[in-house]
Amino acid sequence: MTTQARTGTRAFLKAEGEAMRQRLFGTDDGAPAVMRTLNAEVSYGAIWSRPGLALDDRMVCTLAALAAVQRLPELKRHVAAAVDLGLSVQAIVEILIQIGIYAGFAASEEAIEAAGPVFADRGLAMPEESPREDSLEELTARGRQLMAQLHGDRATQGYAAPGNTVTGALYPLAIQYGYGEIWFRPGLDLRRRALVAVSAFTALRLDNQVKKFGQSALNMGLSRTEVIEAVIQTAPISGFAPALNALGGLSEVFGD
Repeated sequence: MTTQARTGTRAFLKAEGEAMRQRLFGTDDGAPAVMRTLNAEVSYGAIWSRPGLALDDRMVCTLAALAAVQRLPELKRHVAAAVDLGLSVQAIVEILIQIGIYAGFAASEEAIEAAGPVFADRGLAMPEESPREDSLEELTARGRQLMAQLHGDRATQGYAAPGNTVTGALYPLAIQYGYGEIWFRPGLDLRRRALVAVSAFTALRLDNQVKKFGQSALNMGLSRTEVIEAVIQTAPISGFAPALNALGGLSEVFGD
């Protein structure tokens, strides 16, 4: 069915959305009754059912956005749905840990605490933390290598410029622990970490970072369409306006 047919028939969107809602959550997605039909039509019919991004990748984007803006009751429901879709506990936890780079480690802690009982209810153990003993020099070298792989020449521009003595008071930590440590943790590949970054930055309304990482995500194996869909996926969570602003920035770097 064409995009025009999908968006032009509300009855189709409602039916498709209800089927998607039940696939993800069964008989109850936790939405208030007054929101159920609208939510099914818009969130699950018009957005979750769009082509262009696999369903499990849409869940990755959704978890990232929910954790970034701390929608914790919704996060718990989506963690349960993510497990049912086949995402591993380790992958889910890694998404929530990565959010700490963008929204603060307090956000990661609260998101993981919210997810814990969901795993326990399913008899799933929280992954054990293996020792991470690389030196700071190793983290810096690995972080810079990833920055170059991700961003190319843009890796040393703006606040990342090596000669900036103001941002330089903090940015080395971002290189070491953001790029050099968290992006290299096991359980989530670089392609999906790029999805997490794009989705979280959109939800947090950090449009410059969306533009930067939207381009860089292409270097991690994502297509232009997948990056756009990652942004769209955040709209029911953090708002259509932030998603549209992010898409406006991407249109500048991708071309209209």
